Amino acid sequence: MSQCEHHSSEGTDVKKLCISMVPIFNHLQNEEMVEIAKTSRSMTFKKGETIFEAGESSDYLYIIHKGQVKIYRLSESGKEQLIRIMGQGDFMGELSLFTDDSLTSYAEAMKQTEICAIHKSDLRQILLTKPAISMKILEVFSSRLDQAEKTIERFSSQDAEKRIASYLYDLAQDTPQRNSFQEPFEIILPMSKRDLSSYIGMTQETLSRRLSSFQELGWIEQTGQRKLLIIDFQSIVTTAGMR
Repeated sequence: MSQCEHHSSEGTDVKKLCISMVPIFNHLQNEEMVEIAKTSRSMTFKKGETIFEAGESSDYLYIIHKGQVKIYRLSESGKEQLIRIMGQGDFMGELSLFTDDSLTSYAEAMKQTEICAIHKSDLRQILLTKPAISMKILEVFSSRLDQAEKTIERFSSQDAEKRIASYLYDLAQDTPQRNSFQEPFEIILPMSKRDLSSYIGMTQETLSRRLSSFQELGWIEQTGQRKLLIIDFQSIVTTAGMR
């Protein structure tokens, strides 16, 4: 974990707000959140700074109060494999609750990021008195495992075109602004194209070529650095093999 001028002196109220954003805690009473908040420490990281890295001791549960963090691993050749992008209210380092093994991934701030960190010894004590939190953590584990299995399936069985179509399909499902899949709607990529290419396992050049191909086919229109207008969603669905 990076140390230093990252520490800040936020009060208990701000820490409680940080705690309340997390689904595993937001069912607690106000007094219980204050109790947990008092055990946490506040840290701030600038864009590009490392929050934790592979090989370090797994000692904290990190909660993102503000900002954005990418979780990735490095291959033996040094190639970065993006695992997920995390934002406000997300947490990481949860394996520290159940194991004393070293961390196997890296966490890097993608923009100025404020974090509340709870030491595993404090959190383990909390879990003993509030077992419902453990169940909610297991729910998150299950969701992340499901997502990881989908990613592995994409890598092993889909070509580049299908991987991109599958990703756009999933992203469209989480886009509340759309009125209908029958009409054009906008989606915003949650990460840069460089990070997206790493996430779905291809070069940035391949991603750009395939997106340009989708545009030439009239399926999408690239309206900004991270903005896409979905014009022919049905063709994306068919290419992704969803229907």
